[in-house]
Amino acid sequence: MLCPHKITEDQKQQLVFLEKLSQCNNFNHLKQLQALSITLGHSQTQLCAFKLLRFAAKTLFNLPYARLIFNYISSPNVHVFDAMITAYFRSSLELFRQMLRHGNTFSCYCSRPNQFVYPQVLKSAPEVMEPRAWGSVHAHVVKTGFDENTVIQTALVDSYARSSLGVGNARKVFDEMRERTVVTWTAMVSRYIRIGDVDNAVVLFESMPDRGRDVPSWNAIIAGCAQNGMFSLAISLFKRLMDCFLRENGRVRPNHVTVASALSACGHSGMLQLGKWIHGYACRNGLVPDSFISNALVDMYGKCGSLKEARRVFDMTLQKELTSWNSMINCYALHGESKNAISVFEEMIASENDVRPDEITFIGLFNACTHGGLVEEGIAYFHLMTKGYEIKPEIQHYGCLIDLFGRAGRFEEAMNVINRMEMEPDEAIWGSLLNGCKIHHRTDLAEFALHKLMEIDPQNGGYASMLANIYGELGDWEEVRKVRKMLKDRNAYKTPGCSWIEVNEQAFQFHSDDTSHPRIKEMHQILKSLVGFICINSSQ
Repeated sequence: MLCPHKITEDQKQQLVFLEKLSQCNNFNHLKQLQALSITLGHSQTQLCAFKLLRFAAKTLFNLPYARLIFNYISSPNVHVFDAMITAYFRSSLELFRQMLRHGNTFSCYCSRPNQFVYPQVLKSAPEVMEPRAWGSVHAHVVKTGFDENTVIQTALVDSYARSSLGVGNARKVFDEMRERTVVTWTAMVSRYIRIGDVDNAVVLFESMPDRGRDVPSWNAIIAGCAQNGMFSLAISLFKRLMDCFLRENGRVRPNHVTVASALSACGHSGMLQLGKWIHGYACRNGLVPDSFISNALVDMYGKCGSLKEARRVFDMTLQKELTSWNSMINCYALHGESKNAISVFEEMIASENDVRPDEITFIGLFNACTHGGLVEEGIAYFHLMTKGYEIKPEIQHYGCLIDLFGRAGRFEEAMNVINRMEMEPDEAIWGSLLNGCKIHHRTDLAEFALHKLMEIDPQNGGYASMLANIYGELGDWEEVRKVRKMLKDRNAYKTPGCSWIEVNEQAFQFHSDDTSHPRIKEMHQILKSLVGFICINSSQ
């Protein structure tokens, strides 16, 4: 027979307190309940304090008293902070409504909103303003004759774009503006970037007057392209900015944000020489030492395979933050230097700055252990993460762990991890298992993993092709025929292989069966010559 869970005396008192608070409807009742919480010894209990604060701010709109409650909490948690911050945003909207009620008859012109009030109200966080509130404020803007004020229109563009009403309404206001400042243009470009619509962001940016672009507008588009994987375009835009900088005598001077975004694009594109030039620019223009730039440099050199330069920049960084350590660990892990990655981690733990590792740190460590075949060390780090630092594993951590077991041929343990996961396995999980199966020729488990992958992404022809190859290895040609037919019927796609090369600070990208390059015939002739040369030498 199961024993019912016993409720402690403290829990009983909290339940009584919360029940009384639910019946509270005025300020006097609130003060009585606060006195009760002090008497019961729950004035510092996070839940009770949170409920009192939120009632004062949200129900009674008494922001000063809510702040008084907040000030007396010795160690407020994140929920208490969130309630207080939200209260301030709600307060601006409520004061605006009070202002409208006060001057509703238009007899009191001194309390009517002006060009300074509307932008402040529109800055209220989207999560505390319901969608109709934005339209209501906009209607009052039009009603009071401020609908052509550039500052207010810019605030409307930004507000609509941040709200659940979406970027479409923001663009409508933008298009209706007779006069646009660089702030307005940048706000609209940034909102397109935020939702991943880089094409519209670029089109809009190119529509801006050349002399109207400033550094923040360039930063918005360059960073947006880099963050959305359009690295070649980000680099092209950066080069255009540098041309403007040189041509216009430094009117638009790239800053640390520009440099960090360009370095990120260089790292992902493998453009080491351009990355070095940007490093020189940062040094010449006093942008280093700066931890933000240093981290970007370490990441860029690491991705481009220049580990000595990455380490040199890392060692010269005076104040190493967690991001700095993570960047260096990931650099070594990416290139299979497992011992160096672990050494940096141990150096971080022993540092005087008391830096605490996060989930990204352990992803780097797991990758390092995977490439080095350090299975037991990887398991130990997983326990350190979950037990020692109480970091909840995410799907990326499980993917690394399964990859670690798979490469080592420990499939039973890999499957145990998959079965015990709290979330549904994704493509990365089954892909990691498949990778191990290919290494150790476990066709039975590979077939199982591929079926799971095809369930997740039925249109991915790459998975079906791999399954057909496995059936071919097993000699099951009937199954091969079925898979090939399924591929044809579904019109499935297969992502082509890709490589790139940097020539004269320009990246050239090539896909399999790609004939788009204007000098592709010359390249093929040179390749044929090389093949012939190799064949002649090998026969001698």
